[in-house]
Amino acid sequence: MKKIALLGNPNTGKTSIFNRLTGLNQHIGNFPGVTVDKKTGILKNNNHSIEILDLPGTYSIYPRSKDEQIVYDILRNPSHAEYPDELAVIVDATNIERNLLLFSQLYDLGLPITLVLNMSDVAFKRGIKINTSALEKNFPGIQVCETNARVGVGIQQLKDVLSKEKQNIPRNTFIVTPSIIDKDDTIAQEKESRFRYDKIKKILPEILEFEIKNQRKNSWIDKVTVHPIWGYLIFFILLLSIFQLIFSIASFPMDWIDGAFVDLATYVSQLLPEGVLSELITGGIIPGLGGVLVFLPQILLLFLCLGILDETGYMARAVFIMDKLMRPFGLSGRSVVPLISSAACAIPGVMATRTISQWKERLISILVAPLMSCSARLPVYTLLTALVIPKKNLFGIINLQGLTLFALYFLGVFSALLMAFILKKFIRTDEKTYLLLEMPDYKPPRWSNIFMSLYEKAKVFIWEAGKVIVLISILLWALATYGPSNRMKNAENRLKKQKSSLSSEEYESKLSSVKLENSYIGIIGKSIEPIIQPLGFDWKIGISLLTSFAAREVFVGSMSTIYTVHQQDEKIGLIQTMKNEKNKYGEPVYTLASGLSLMVFYVYAMQCMATLAIVKRETKSWKWPLIQTLYMGFLAYAMSYFTFIIFS
Repeated sequence: MKKIALLGNPNTGKTSIFNRLTGLNQHIGNFPGVTVDKKTGILKNNNHSIEILDLPGTYSIYPRSKDEQIVYDILRNPSHAEYPDELAVIVDATNIERNLLLFSQLYDLGLPITLVLNMSDVAFKRGIKINTSALEKNFPGIQVCETNARVGVGIQQLKDVLSKEKQNIPRNTFIVTPSIIDKDDTIAQEKESRFRYDKIKKILPEILEFEIKNQRKNSWIDKVTVHPIWGYLIFFILLLSIFQLIFSIASFPMDWIDGAFVDLATYVSQLLPEGVLSELITGGIIPGLGGVLVFLPQILLLFLCLGILDETGYMARAVFIMDKLMRPFGLSGRSVVPLISSAACAIPGVMATRTISQWKERLISILVAPLMSCSARLPVYTLLTALVIPKKNLFGIINLQGLTLFALYFLGVFSALLMAFILKKFIRTDEKTYLLLEMPDYKPPRWSNIFMSLYEKAKVFIWEAGKVIVLISILLWALATYGPSNRMKNAENRLKKQKSSLSSEEYESKLSSVKLENSYIGIIGKSIEPIIQPLGFDWKIGISLLTSFAAREVFVGSMSTIYTVHQQDEKIGLIQTMKNEKNKYGEPVYTLASGLSLMVFYVYAMQCMATLAIVKRETKSWKWPLIQTLYMGFLAYAMSYFTFIIFS
């Protein structure tokens, strides 16, 4: 099958062209050995099937980032597995002079090549008319197509052109130069670029028959959106609105999905005969699947909002104004949205780092994103705050419990920035950390692009992260269900002696607690008790810490099960029961010191296997999620210990 590579500068509409050519016939993988996504698709036209490879956007054939390195590595090596048979170069018709630098470099490689003049409608509105005959004269052997990918104009013509067989172009036809200069020879690269620009400027009067240089009609908007004061205020309001939208609207479908899987588990348990298979499906597989899909509304809502901001052209402005503030912490302006998004859920926050081109900045953003207190921590914070913080006001107006909650969120933000500052000292890279950004025109969003992107991200999350989540859910279920047979049987026999003095509900509740205590996960909880005792925790808290790796909010449900509280009275009964809990010395387990210690632990600990799964997927390695778990675990233990000592 013939392979055609799509190339072009960023913001030329390359993604729109790719989506128009391939539709849903797309596949997202990764280039071997690197973390850069590889997008491929199949173009079907007039009984022709062509593989389309969407290469990362680049301003030059010579790399400055991991994305651009991929382009360089493929095109310099004809034996590379992804080396294309032809090239299709997407050019912004409104800025042809700059775009022709990359095109001329690719043209001199000698491969059959098609020049796609995209955004031709915008060029026309600006009074820019391009002489395609002059382009073909100065670049012999090429074919030129004019398109408006946003509405599909010229796409069928482009499909027909790509389907035809073409001849190779003699190498170095535009200028005489080595096919590809060594990436470290910056002097030779600069010399070559000057030669190319000089020749492009000479032929430009032939190509541009006339040009009316109108000021961008939306330039007045930029006076506000990138203003040193109003720009930050607008960005803050937009992010706050997105956060509120995700926090409020996503809760409805999330509750629906959660309830649907609970009902499904109940239905299946009634349908299947009692036994191991029924328990596995209803207690392991179905909750595992629910744990995957319950995050989907947040992910889709977040990327819908980000897609709209990006498609309209605003995101480039937001990145520009925030870049200066984030630089001292080893981050860039592109890190802001992922970090803010992580306050709703770290999963879409980590996925949002794909907009960061420099690998070091993207990696730091991924590693610190889970330190932002997500919505899953809120049930834990709420329970523990109600348990150990008194209901009273400071100075008559400041609610002490609300102030505690604010302090926990602030601690997460402060810690994320501090860790980013530290990590930038240890993570080494050859990439230069700079922001190269083009301000695109403001325009209405193209909804097909946005929904295609949502479809891709949902598919990636469900299939890639979902497999890991379901497997770990099944493992946790097995550890919590089974234990040494003699130990489990003896514990049940001891409880049966008390059965006559208990109601059926009390007996079942205590039986569940006894089974959990003597299960493998209960044994593990007992075994780690000496380690967590210095933090003010007992073995029951230890079990909940372990089970909450499935999801942080599982902590509340685990505590409810452990303390044998009826589900219908869970909120009131659980808090009161935990308040009455005593340790082996007859002292309260939950004091101000132990409660704050546990809250601080949850600020720092990586208690979310879904986030681990998505970090593994985004970094294409278990190395970084392991490092992330270890450093956050160390922080959680150390800060929790100091908190317990200070408030004891």
